Amino acid sequence: MKRWVTLILLLTAVITLAYVFQAPQPEDVRPLGEFYLENSYFGDYSAKSPEVVTSILWDYRGIDTLFETAVFFLAIIGSLTIFRLTKEQEKDVKTESTQVKPLPLPIRTVTKVIVAMILAVSASIALHGHLTPGGGFQGGSALAVAPLLIIAAYSKYALENNGLDKTRALILRSIGLLGIALVALVPLLSEGYIMQNQPVFPAEINGQLIGGSLIYYNFFEFLAVGAGFTAVFLLLAIPEGKFKKILGVRR
Repeated sequence: MKRWVTLILLLTAVITLAYVFQAPQPEDVRPLGEFYLENSYFGDYSAKSPEVVTSILWDYRGIDTLFETAVFFLAIIGSLTIFRLTKEQEKDVKTESTQVKPLPLPIRTVTKVIVAMILAVSASIALHGHLTPGGGFQGGSALAVAPLLIIAAYSKYALENNGLDKTRALILRSIGLLGIALVALVPLLSEGYIMQNQPVFPAEINGQLIGGSLIYYNFFEFLAVGAGFTAVFLLLAIPEGKFKKILGVRR
């Protein structure tokens, strides 16, 4: 009897959710929504992208997104400024932190596999953001999980000894920001307006739909977000006791 009651409750919940989250009917779409849906790919003002959300974020309201990106990276700069260390302090921290033992071998092995999968999936999320739900910020956020797992399974110096230290992460972040700025300014060279997409950027390359400027914005955002979070994670991975000691010296 209890099983039947449970089954009925589950069916009721599924039917209720299906009703609540049912797809909107054409008459429920507002005129502004109809404009975006019609012109994200087919219209005269099209971004040449079937992904409406990406078209809005980097095309119709691209200036707004550009300022949001600037605010986010100002927050990253603030975090890096608060946790900045001198070269001597970083050397002292490294000497103590290299004594941290990594997790057992099975965990480290699984971490390597998961990290490889994260790199592939995050790149796919970013580079297909003009075709499917996703984009540069989502892909970059997913990418940042990979170094975080390595820090947890090995230590922060497993990254730094293999070339991904805070300085290189900041360089990659700066390249991403510079790339976004350049893509935004390129249309001005052809007497267009800032962040203009069509017809300045090609909609296709070798028959592959790239959505004009959208794929470039997503790629550089992916790079900047992933590298920015990684730089912060490297600083947060400093042992707490050592960091408190450094703060005590400064006082």
